[in-house]
Amino acid sequence: MAEHAAGSLIVFSDDWGRHPSSCQHLVRHLLPQFPVLWVNTIGMRQPRLDWMTLSRGWEKARQWVSRSRKTSERQESTPRNPRVLNPIMWPSIRFRWERRLNRLLLKRQLWGPMAELPSPRVLVTTIPLVADLMGLLPVDRWVYYCVDDFRHWPGMAGQVIGDLEANLVKKADVIIAAGERLAQHIEELGRRPYLLTHGVDLETWTREVQDAELEGITERTKELEKPWIVFWGSLDWRMDPHFVGALANRLDQGTILFVGPVADCDPVLREFPRVVFFGRVPYRVLPWFARQAAVLIMPYRRGAGLEELEPLKLREFLITDRPVVVRDLPANRAWQDALDLVDTAEEFAARVLQRIKEGAPPSQLAARTRVQQEGWPAKARQFAAWLFPEASS
Repeated sequence: MAEHAAGSLIVFSDDWGRHPSSCQHLVRHLLPQFPVLWVNTIGMRQPRLDWMTLSRGWEKARQWVSRSRKTSERQESTPRNPRVLNPIMWPSIRFRWERRLNRLLLKRQLWGPMAELPSPRVLVTTIPLVADLMGLLPVDRWVYYCVDDFRHWPGMAGQVIGDLEANLVKKADVIIAAGERLAQHIEELGRRPYLLTHGVDLETWTREVQDAELEGITERTKELEKPWIVFWGSLDWRMDPHFVGALANRLDQGTILFVGPVADCDPVLREFPRVVFFGRVPYRVLPWFARQAAVLIMPYRRGAGLEELEPLKLREFLITDRPVVVRDLPANRAWQDALDLVDTAEEFAARVLQRIKEGAPPSQLAARTRVQQEGWPAKARQFAAWLFPEASS
């Protein structure tokens, strides 16, 4: 491993490698510079007796059971970066005793690995529940990277999350917001954050996908009638069934193709004609789906928890030459010259059908050239400068 810069990074966020979140994109570009301790957590949804909760619970249980074996492997091999920890946690944060228990569990499991890291130790979190750990761990600088407003997400303990976030904002040394609306939210809590909009993985989106990478995928797609109307990402509560239904019912041919893991989306989506849930695919093959698509879509809802949304996939859509039709959300308006914004189901269906016939207007394609300046390496350098100001001074 290359020699690292002074300091180390500790990250509390979504599970490493599970999906390419903005935090993972940024940290991947910092791995050559800093040793990274990545902490997979339980998340903030309240456990329920449903398939999604049981599936994630089983996934977490497997992580915990395999901890000892992976630790032994790591000690016997070349040091890895990042080092990923799967601490055992109580799967709820609604009550104070649950959070006290998690404080105790996390302190006992994390203190040792953190203390081994070089100073300054900078802890970055995208989840407000880390507020309960402030002052309990050997951390030199606390950073809140605000990527979503979780208070209004279904299944979340909204009041608890709001209180934890307010405490985190009050005490954090550095605050970074992923969008203008999120920055306004932080300012309402009394602090002014740095603004770091999402980037795009230019290397992935400008390379040719190799045939070997598509093994098993091309066979599954042979029977899918074209034109394809494609969305990729998590299929969850954000999807608007009225938009999807309006489009599905007007299609005479073709396929509405949803590529990605299925979470808590409205089950009515499966009932519409010409809708196919393809499931999760490797991130590196998404450009192939984009090139096969006639139109790329983002049929999100509007409302609480969505007005602040910063869709990571938006710049991925725009790095292609495909027509892009999305819901009129605040974050999308900055690119309104490069895509089609719609706000009703009828307008959505009509515009998609229009773009299937006409393609993307030359003016939109010309407006997209600025996305080339949105690469993750530059974003990561700015991120690091805020996290480690002593290194850039």
